[in-house]
Amino acid sequence: MHRGKGMKFVGDSRVPAERKPNIPKDYSEFPGKTEAFLPNFLLKEWLVGAVFLVGYLTLTVAHASPLEAPADPTNTSYIPLPDWYFLFMYQLLKYEFASGPYTVIGALVIPGIAFTALLIAPFLDTGKDRRPAKRPIATGMMLMGLVSVTFLTWESVITHDWAAAAEQGKIQETPTADIDENDPGYQVFQAQSCVNCHGDALQGVPNVGPSLIGTGLAPEEIADIAQNGVGSMPAGQFQGSDEELQQLAEFISALEPE
Repeated sequence: MHRGKGMKFVGDSRVPAERKPNIPKDYSEFPGKTEAFLPNFLLKEWLVGAVFLVGYLTLTVAHASPLEAPADPTNTSYIPLPDWYFLFMYQLLKYEFASGPYTVIGALVIPGIAFTALLIAPFLDTGKDRRPAKRPIATGMMLMGLVSVTFLTWESVITHDWAAAAEQGKIQETPTADIDENDPGYQVFQAQSCVNCHGDALQGVPNVGPSLIGTGLAPEEIADIAQNGVGSMPAGQFQGSDEELQQLAEFISALEPE
């Protein structure tokens, strides 16, 4: 056969001499295995997402959020607790080498080393074998990270005072009373700086002084407490006259919650 008569030459044997149009395959050729992204696949994704959304909203309505009392920056006895996925870092900051003057080690250095190790792990282990035994670097780093996070999370859970945390987070209604600001007893109350510990409406100040509304105490008992103290209240707080003390005691004793 002579050249040019029935023969075709191409530069690369992998390139077909006759090009065919790039027509997508008909999905009907693979029933149950392939499908069009729009609208078939996308509709399935939306359906699954809608089911999870309805379930999430149902749980939200059925179980109210565990709200606590308003945050008080002056309360140094509050026991904080982050969400469960941060418990391991919370526990890390309890150790001496990562807290106090070394907080930067627990907050930045150690997490930075862990993040860097995770970032460079693919470059340290470039082997093609996927079996864990054949990938000692990646497997060792994964196990070390998993054990560390699990241990720190467990330590944080078992060392947390759950009973005290439940009590401190309770929302308590603040008692109120109809206060006559022109009452001589209230004037004495303000003059003696009792407002600083018990509030201007005698409703109390959290972690400082209790409410003085509805104490159920007689005037004599209140006068004795004002002079001699009780609990965390030291003695000698009242500096007025006996008449002012009597007015103050009678005023507080008569207060009843609304």
